Amino acid sequence: MAEMIDIEVAYGLPNKQALLSLAVPVGSTIEEGIKLSGIIRSFPEIVISEAIVGIFSRTETLSTVLGEGDRIEIYRPLIADPKEMRKLRAAKMGAKNSTAN
Repeated sequence: MAEMIDIEVAYGLPNKQALLSLAVPVGSTIEEGIKLSGIIRSFPEIVISEAIVGIFSRTETLSTVLGEGDRIEIYRPLIADPKEMRKLRAAKMGAKNSTAN
């Protein structure tokens, strides 16, 4: 029997989240962990080949080998670029401050 390690797979939408715990064979990759977790059944919008993934908030590739206790995180695509959003907020604040004078 193959030696196993315990991992978790996490994914979330604003209204629905999942954190699945499972055991996978030693040497499994992030891609294999995602497939073995069955999370795609609950979230069919996940396209593994296009997914941005990480382990504990650190971006990784699908071929990264998992270690004991790793939590795979599947990230949703950003709707807006955070840098652009900060620029827009700063511009709005600047406009408010200039009209207040």
